Amino acid sequence: MSIQRCEWVTDEPIYIDYHDNEWGRPVHNDRKLFEMLSLEGAQAGLSWITILRRRENYRKAFDNFDPVIASRYDESKVNELRENEGIIRNRLKINSVITNAQSFLKVQQEFGSFDNYIWQFVDGKTIQNDWATHAEVPAVTSESEAMSKDLKKRGFKFVGPTICYAFMQATGMVNDHTRDCFLYHK
Repeated sequence: MSIQRCEWVTDEPIYIDYHDNEWGRPVHNDRKLFEMLSLEGAQAGLSWITILRRRENYRKAFDNFDPVIASRYDESKVNELRENEGIIRNRLKINSVITNAQSFLKVQQEFGSFDNYIWQFVDGKTIQNDWATHAEVPAVTSESEAMSKDLKKRGFKFVGPTICYAFMQATGMVNDHTRDCFLYHK
């Protein structure tokens, strides 16, 4: 008998590994949170598998998502990134990582960590959802709308409510594994 996973998972090993070992698991590491926020922004208008296949390239290109380094990128670094075929070379998306790094550092200063700030949108604990099918899973929730509004107010880019909800799923702020998935109860 084969393992039952959420229906969005394809048979690609990278997707299976992501679903089984990352998606829906709580993340409390600031650098990892910055990485996921950056990657979710890069994904806007594209499929997640497109970004997942390029994740290692992104890590190399963006100094392993160190927000201090990324916040200091200049125009020559942006031009270098625009030439990098291993990432999505959209100027607005590249610039958003820089802008978001700067805003991220301000949030860290204000709240002590980005983790303290971002998890407040779910009262510090994972929202355990109970979906029978993937079709029931929303693209936006009141929590992702509140997060989006506050992030935008703080200067973040590519953080609309749908991107924020995908970020919440990816970092375990919500658990959207469907009832038939072997990870549903974890």
